[in-house]
Amino acid sequence: MQIDFPYHFDGSERTARAAEAKHIRDLIEQILFTNPGERVNRPDFGAGVLQLVFAAASPEAAATAEFLIRGALQQHMGQRIEIDAVETEAENATLRIRIAYRLRGREGQELAEFALETGT
Repeated sequence: MQIDFPYHFDGSERTARAAEAKHIRDLIEQILFTNPGERVNRPDFGAGVLQLVFAAASPEAAATAEFLIRGALQQHMGQRIEIDAVETEAENATLRIRIAYRLRGREGQELAEFALETGT
């Protein structure tokens, strides 16, 4: 069963489910915004992108985010997706993240986009 994120109930008061493509995107979001060490039983889980919230938006912060994201996705999702591209862009006080990936064993590319407001 692929549980929808964030957890909620559907119209029939059962745990809401998600289609595979949405479930994978939800997993990517969880990896991005979980800091390593945050989960007690999985201390290496997460990319730690939230740590960059308090960093100034800069090309260096964008490159760091790209490195963290690519490594975490390969480690935690490498058996389910193939990463085509990770792009990060620091613009004013916003860090934009674009991840192009393919579900293993399927045709077609998926795109997940996130925006993170950073401190200045």
